[in-house]
Amino acid sequence: MVEKRGVGSAPVRGKRVLVRVDFNVPQDPSGQVADDRRIVEALPTLNHLRAAGARTILLSHLGRPEGHRDPRLSLRPVVHRLSAILGARVPLADDIVGVHALEQSVRLANGDFLMLENLRFHPGEEANDPGFAQELAHLGELFVEDAFGTVHRAHASTVGVPKRLPSFAGFLVQREVRELSRLLEAPERPYAVLVGGAKVADKLPLLTSFLGKADSLLIGGALAFPFLKARGANLGATATPSGLEGAVDEFLHRAQSAGTEVLLPSDLAVERRGVVGAETHPAASLPADADAQDIGPETRTRFSDRLVRARTVFWNGPLGRTEDSRFRDGTRAVLSALGGAPGFHVAAGGDTARTVEDLGVAGSFQFISTGGGAALEFVQGIELPGLAVLPDA
Repeated sequence: MVEKRGVGSAPVRGKRVLVRVDFNVPQDPSGQVADDRRIVEALPTLNHLRAAGARTILLSHLGRPEGHRDPRLSLRPVVHRLSAILGARVPLADDIVGVHALEQSVRLANGDFLMLENLRFHPGEEANDPGFAQELAHLGELFVEDAFGTVHRAHASTVGVPKRLPSFAGFLVQREVRELSRLLEAPERPYAVLVGGAKVADKLPLLTSFLGKADSLLIGGALAFPFLKARGANLGATATPSGLEGAVDEFLHRAQSAGTEVLLPSDLAVERRGVVGAETHPAASLPADADAQDIGPETRTRFSDRLVRARTVFWNGPLGRTEDSRFRDGTRAVLSALGGAPGFHVAAGGDTARTVEDLGVAGSFQFISTGGGAALEFVQGIELPGLAVLPDA
């Protein structure tokens, strides 16, 4: 990936700088920020702008208000947490665009911050409406893209605004591009990819993108069930999506032709009616009432052995139902094994960072992406509109 022009070279002193951040953070039942990692990840860019004398106007979304104002999705709790982290008050503009937002932006002093209300309260954001993009651009003089998690969306704040202002990549976006590019540009071999989770139809393109590029493709979680079934496994009462048989067969044939080894679970931890706790059975033949929920001990060993011998590892998605303490051992064991292994290990995808923290395996990775869909599209080699619009360095 060609390096993008970075914020470090931007002439920001005294300028109103619009910064797209990804503060779409989890909230607890009381509405307060439950996990501030995305805010913390933006600090290098925000602290640079403050030290350089910029007048910083922050743009973010929160949740899916579908173009309507929803008090439950206000960014007010976010600015409270951001203010505490920065050690300085960050006011929230109730308007996203318009006279009041403009008045607050022009009153900023050098080094000050302002947060606009949730971008997705306005229907023009997700529609990439030219008029809305122009109104946003009118609030600033420069634009900085630091929301890697949204650069795969052609929205007004990610595409429309940078087309109208001198634009730069923030430090977070620069790091994401640099680290994830290592997976695309001659990764050190052996290269192993570990993919779990569910949504088989959604993840088939991701799996296919690694054929001929990765040496080994390890598949776990519910994602493995259609592949096991294609190889003749009896999965008992385990729910397996239908209508994918042809796509799965084609994938397995393509993998063989491409020389990418596909490893599937050889045993599974299951849940059974009337049985307390988990049982382990061979993946090829589960009891009729067994519902698979995790990989078994034999699979953990096989997967771990393959991963620790790899020099490059990419991981996306849990190998079991990690929200249940009975079925998180498989994911934890395999990822923990990476902790003492040399190489470059990357974790990416939706909720990945939280899973890593919940399982206590952050030390197994050299890089944990902040992007969900954006990171997965990037590693597939798909052009991301929010990056394509930024000037090259």
